[in-house]
Amino acid sequence: MSKEHAAKRQRVRLLQKYLLNPPVKLGVHLGLIPGYALVETVGRRTGKQRRTVVGVHVENNTAWIVAEQGRHAGYVTNLRANPRVRLRLNRRWCTGQARIVPHDDPQQWLDRFGRSSHAAAVRWFGTNLLTVQVDLHR
Repeated sequence: MSKEHAAKRQRVRLLQKYLLNPPVKLGVHLGLIPGYALVETVGRRTGKQRRTVVGVHVENNTAWIVAEQGRHAGYVTNLRANPRVRLRLNRRWCTGQARIVPHDDPQQWLDRFGRSSHAAAVRWFGTNLLTVQVDLHR
């Protein structure tokens, strides 16, 4: 990974953590922002619950997520250590088993989400897109 990508990832992380994510997280929790979910993982070092806003596309009992920062995203490193997750979809929590799909085409999934503004934001903010599949237990 280049120094430019690392610097961009750090700037994006700070922007999202302190400015963008707090109000969006509340809106998603209340079910006011369709096409997004809260993903809850268990911290790989602390064991505490961690919640992150993600764009999501659900087909049948499978949720698809495109991680903007790939394996550098905190929730991705957490789910690699413990793949059991919860997703808050439409004001309801669902449990599931997550897995990284390394040889998949995340660009194709962004197009399938059907939200061009979301896809554009992920492509702009992202440095290393990665597909995450969550098999939901409903």
